[in-house]
Parts: sequence; C-alpha cells; structure tokens
Amino acid sequence: MSRHADDLPEQLGLLRDAVAARNLTRGVLTGQESPPFVALAREAERIKGAGSRWNVRPLRELFDDARRLHDESGRTGADSWLAPRLHYTLRLTRAEAADPALWNYIALVVAPDYVVWRHLPKTARDGKRPAVTADRFCGPHYKQAFARLWWAAELFRDGDDYRPAVAACRNQDVLNTVLRLDVIDHRPTARAVTRMLEDGIVRTGREVNALATAINAAASTLMYEVLASDEGPDAEAFRYWMDELDMAPPAPRKTLPAGPGDGAIPEGAVDVMATYFEKLFAEAPVRGKEPKDAEEVPIDV
Repeated sequence: MSRHADDLPEQLGLLRDAVAARNLTRGVLTGQESPPFVALAREAERIKGAGSRWNVRPLRELFDDARRLHDESGRTGADSWLAPRLHYTLRLTRAEAADPALWNYIALVVAPDYVVWRHLPKTARDGKRPAVTADRFCGPHYKQAFARLWWAAELFRDGDDYRPAVAACRNQDVLNTVLRLDVIDHRPTARAVTRMLEDGIVRTGREVNALATAINAAASTLMYEVLASDEGPDAEAFRYWMDELDMAPPAPRKTLPAGPGDGAIPEGAVDVMATYFEKLFAEAPVRGKEPKDAEEVPIDV
C-alpha cells in the first residue's frame, strides 16, 4: 500500500466517521490492500473556503520523509520528529483540529500507508495476521495516528518553541495517557510535565502514568488556573502565523521549525506547577517502585 504524490487530490477534505469506519476492512488494517480512494473521494466533503492552507502535497512529502528517516532507526522515533513539523505545516485553529473528519481523510486518503507503517504490530496475539487497530485511522485525538501528533505539538509547545513537544513525544506514555487529560489545556501544567521529562525526574512509562494519575486526581480538588495563572496565547499572533503560510518555507528536516509567536508560557507559573508536581510524584505509587508512606502534599499558593 502506497500513495504517490501525483495521484493525490490537490486539497484536503472531510471524511465523516461513518464513512471511514465502513471502509476500514481487515485488508486495509493489515496493509494488504489500499482503501477505495475513488469511492472515498466521492463521499468526502469539501472544506469551505479551501486555499493553500489545505494543500495535500506538503503533508504527503512530510510523511514520506518521516518514514524514510526513521525506517531503520525505529518507527516510534518518527513521532517526535513529525509532530512539530506536522503542526507547522498544517496550520489549524483548535476548532478545526477538533473535527475528526479531517484526520479521517488524512489517514484514509492521503497517507494510509504511513498509518500501517507506523502502527502495524510485528506480531499478533491471536495467531492471525497483525493488524492496525481501527482507532489509528478513525479515533479520538489521543489515539488517531496524526491527530495525536498535531495535538501534542499544540498542547506541549512553549510559544514558538517546539522543544518541549519533542520531549513529550519521545515518551509513548505521554501520548497515550497524559495527552487525554483535560488539565493539559492549562499551559503551565503541560510545560511542567515536559520539564520533568527533560530534567529526568520522570523517565519510564510507569512513572509517566503515575504522574498523570496524581495530576488528574489533584485537579479534582484544586484549580490549577488559580495556582498558576496564565493569560493564554495571543490569538491575533496565532492568526497571523496561520495567514503567513504562503510566505513560509517548508518545514526544515534537520532543524526544528518555529511555531506561532503567540507568547511564551510565564516562567513563574511553570515553576509553581513543576514544584507542586514534583511533590505529588514523590508520593505517587509507581508499579515496581518501593512505596512510600502517604502524606499530604503541601500547596504553596
């Protein structure tokens, strides 16, 4: 299964869940056959006011390069490389990115071969041919092959700096667990998590899952927005970044691109959250780790 850039539609479309699910046959999920591109293109909806922002070719070239660069080094390594470059290339509002129909179209029409390459298991437990789970093609934002990378770059970046997002995407449990938490919409919270990864305080998948559980539980009794205030990104600056796409060069392959200049996360707010999370993590139960006596975690407001 592969798609040549010359065979692709010029612009992205929208493919609703019911249509996508109906075409996710066993053959598609195992990579033995291609999705019915002509039929899918016929059932896809056009994006209103489509322009260069919705061009398919830059995305397809990006996916091809991600696969070429990581075919031998390991498929999971492609995530941290692709996430910031996908976000840079596909400049969306959060409302646009929240529409699963867009990601269904990319997965089934633009790059089904990439989904299979990245997510096809090496072996199958039931003795059958290995198959990609359907939610990698058509699923929630924290599971779908491309949506999870775009959202990781959006939620974990620090203004125009994608390095925190790269750190997040290097740990699969951040994508599988932390990305689904509602509290990650709070920018200082997201940045505090990536700082703990960068500093080596949290290393393993089990530790990431324990931290995510502790953060989510604490959020039920504490408003993180009050503990560490953040005015949020500059919407006008983000819109300018979207509108300047026609003048922007393609995403660099060897260096990180610059994201939207919509404002860095307040350093003081990140410090507050990081200190609090370190205290939470010190008392969090981690599988395989010697448990500590539980004690109340102090909050410095």
